[in-house]
Amino acid sequence: MLKPRLLHPSESLFLHPKPFLHGSSGRSSTASLPVWSTKPSFPNKHKSLRFGSTNYRYETKAVSSDSTITSSSSDSTSAISNSDGTSSSVSSTSTSSSSTSNTSNPGPTTTTTITTTTEVTEVVTETEDAVVDKEVEVVTTKEVVTEKFTSVKATITVTLTVGGFLNNLGLTRGIDDVRDMLGQTLFMDLISAHVDPKTGSEKEHVTGFAHRSSQKDSEIVYETDFKVPLDFGEVGAVLIENEHHKEMYLKDIVLDGLPNGPVLLTCNSWLHSKYDNPAKRVFFTNKSYLPSQTPSALVRLREEELVTLRGNGQGERKIFERVYDYDVYNDLGDPDSKLRLKRTVIGGSTEFPYPRRCRTGRPMCETDRLSEKRSRSTYVPRDEAFSEIKQLTFSAKTVYSVLHAVVPALETAMVDSDLGFPLFTSIDSLYNEGISLPPLKDQGVLRTMVPRLVNAIASGEDVLRFVPPETMNRDKFFWFRDEEFARQTLAGLNPYSIKLVTEWPLRSELDPDVYGPPESAITTKMIEQEIRGFATIQEAIREKKLFILDYHDLFLPYVGKVREIEGTTLYGSRTLFFLTPDGTLRPLVIELTRPPLDGKPQWKQTFQPSWNATGVWLWRIAKAHVLAHDSGYHQLVTHWLRTHCATEPYIIATNRQLSVMHPIYRLLHPHFRYTMEINALAREALVNAGGIIETSFSPGKYSMEICSIAYGKEWRFDLEALPADLIRRGMAVEDPTAPHGLRLSIQDYPFANDGLLLWDALKQWVTDYVSHYYTDSTIVQTDQELQAWWTEIRTVGHGDKKDEPWWPELNTPQDLIDIITTMVWVTSGHHAAVNFGQYTYAGYFPNRPTIARTNVPTEDPDDEVWKKFLEKPESALLQCFPSQIQATTIMAVLDILSNHSPDEEYMVEKMEDAWAEDEVIRAAYERFKGRLMMLEGTIDDRNANYELKNRSGAGVVPYELLKPFSEPGVTGKGVPYSISI
Repeated sequence: MLKPRLLHPSESLFLHPKPFLHGSSGRSSTASLPVWSTKPSFPNKHKSLRFGSTNYRYETKAVSSDSTITSSSSDSTSAISNSDGTSSSVSSTSTSSSSTSNTSNPGPTTTTTITTTTEVTEVVTETEDAVVDKEVEVVTTKEVVTEKFTSVKATITVTLTVGGFLNNLGLTRGIDDVRDMLGQTLFMDLISAHVDPKTGSEKEHVTGFAHRSSQKDSEIVYETDFKVPLDFGEVGAVLIENEHHKEMYLKDIVLDGLPNGPVLLTCNSWLHSKYDNPAKRVFFTNKSYLPSQTPSALVRLREEELVTLRGNGQGERKIFERVYDYDVYNDLGDPDSKLRLKRTVIGGSTEFPYPRRCRTGRPMCETDRLSEKRSRSTYVPRDEAFSEIKQLTFSAKTVYSVLHAVVPALETAMVDSDLGFPLFTSIDSLYNEGISLPPLKDQGVLRTMVPRLVNAIASGEDVLRFVPPETMNRDKFFWFRDEEFARQTLAGLNPYSIKLVTEWPLRSELDPDVYGPPESAITTKMIEQEIRGFATIQEAIREKKLFILDYHDLFLPYVGKVREIEGTTLYGSRTLFFLTPDGTLRPLVIELTRPPLDGKPQWKQTFQPSWNATGVWLWRIAKAHVLAHDSGYHQLVTHWLRTHCATEPYIIATNRQLSVMHPIYRLLHPHFRYTMEINALAREALVNAGGIIETSFSPGKYSMEICSIAYGKEWRFDLEALPADLIRRGMAVEDPTAPHGLRLSIQDYPFANDGLLLWDALKQWVTDYVSHYYTDSTIVQTDQELQAWWTEIRTVGHGDKKDEPWWPELNTPQDLIDIITTMVWVTSGHHAAVNFGQYTYAGYFPNRPTIARTNVPTEDPDDEVWKKFLEKPESALLQCFPSQIQATTIMAVLDILSNHSPDEEYMVEKMEDAWAEDEVIRAAYERFKGRLMMLEGTIDDRNANYELKNRSGAGVVPYELLKPFSEPGVTGKGVPYSISI
């Protein structure tokens, strides 16, 4: 007798179950018999003996939905006795399922799975003739697993865009249409915010394809249904893959049917095509988390998204990318085009410090390896670009259109680019008859975008006809009056330059060996003659009665260089004002200075309001020079540098270091909308070599160098806060008993009075918001993203000033409140005050000429020049003013820059979705909104008070630049969140 061998079940061979399985040993002629035949068969009795252990294993599963169990079972088991002496087992599983779901009313679904496993072990001892021994062991086990699901509907809203994927009518458009029909256009992963408690790893994603379901106006809706386990937990994020060949603009995603209610994911983002970038995009829910509070299952995604946004600093950026990185301003020149367009690199040096811009990675120029090549369009991270929404009739792209269509047409219409206006009535004709233009490219588009400017006349020709600004409508001679000249330093386009005189006599800080004697030509006697009956010079200074516009030391070093440029000139200038008893300013004296030049000594002269004809006209010409200086400083420093340029590093650092889930990111985000793209457009056509600024402002090609010098000498983050700025200029002192904690040096200072109300409202809003997330200093100090953000702003974004001692520390919630309030003030109140009044105050250019083209007649007087001045002083003033092409170009651009877009986002009306979902933040915003509405009323009341002579009076335009809301168009009011134009 052979000794039997019991085989281990692991030795069995698994075969896929079938209704009937047949087994055989060797070449069995009875192979047609079922494997469970109890009689063993042998192919040839003379062959060697067969023996073995047969292991039968079978399972039955019953699956039910909604607690209704449906059962099925099968006895289909098999074992095969193999020729090598092993036995094979076959598992047979039969599953039947019944599932119900109601997509119109999603709810939980219970699925129960019952698994029954039966193992049968036979040990058989055999001889050639008979079965000698047989032993059977049967073991049955049953496992019951109950799983619960909920049906979740995902609704994705895509905004139809101009120039986006939906306008593509080529091959890829057809492919995308097919994918739409198949319902496989967006592939989605739902990601749980919680890890699997058993494994500690991320839970398995729930996936599905979203298909296009409907379209209404400019929005397309994609939908899909998910079966989400009830133990999936809170949805923390969604991964999306765009199956189209073109990008699309995602507005939002709504998940409906989850146990805790609908979940909104606000996207407002461009979704790249997988054919451009195979990586899926992650969108987080609107719930904000500090880094330390991030749900564990989202930590990896949070970190990976930031790595993606930082990029690797290599290569040229592509249009669909979202990489934020830094570079210096080495893209303003175009030496490969013309060598005369080579420009100094600003930023990255002690000589020319500057904030950083966004890196594009374009190659270097062939003729200047320090300069970056220019291209047709400048890269900005994709979500910083204008949305191009279909109904949008105006955006900052209009500036580009005007500069590249209207301006060349103006140059064609005006043959002589140096020709000035022969008469003041010629200036008036710009608003009446207009200028006939040659046929314009994209006429229809231009008429749609700039209807205020380009008007079609009966003949079908195009005419550039300007709308009279409000200042001119109210008083045609407003620009002529000295009191208006003084008033606008407090309530005009540049209220940031006026300073209190605190030292006497006035002296220059420049090197006298290079620039001549430092003493001012303005004397004590001269001032006291003007203010006699009021005070002595010392009394006036002590009682804070003397104020100054000081452009002496900033411009004087560039006088010689600028004068080498044909068609322009420059001086260093000082202008003094006296505060009268009725609270208004009166101009006292203007000083113009030329440094030693061409072998000639320093020249300086003072000009005063006069009672004789010659003195009056010399005063008017001197005033035109000062206004040109103020216009240049306003545009280059107060506006461009202190708002646009200074903010770009904040935006870059915020996207590189703060996750979109970070509450501070969500607080700042609306204040950064479109700024990077408008800055890129400005580098393309406004501040570039040969651009609008260089050709139409006095400093010419040295404009950006002067801007850089101003940054190095004047810009300090800690003094960009409105109260600190006012104190620095001597326009206010701290006084805890006064409103806002400040006592103004001039009580009727419209910009300061309205600005401080807005500042207080902003600061209280930021305080409420920050305090909700940061309850103590430890949270601020241990927030790694926040600390990295502030460090990068100081040491990289504004890296040329990284060692300055005045940078605020970031250790406490109050530190953070002060930093954030300063940033959002700059993007909102500061920018609104110096931008949206540009056409109102400079739309009639004699009020604010951007360039002075001729020297004053008294500098190195020439007999012929002096004679012409005496014969017709009006002509001398008109020749000093901008040329026709310069004036009309600037007027066209300022009309656009002063325009509010129809989709403008004002602080008073737009609450971010993430704020609305948090009850505490929503309540804080409502209080903020209430304060802004009160500010609207307060400004109206102030403008109606005729005791406030600096903001109201006969022919005076009310000061409304800081009114929070505005309708679209050129209105001279309205405070958007961001620097969007």
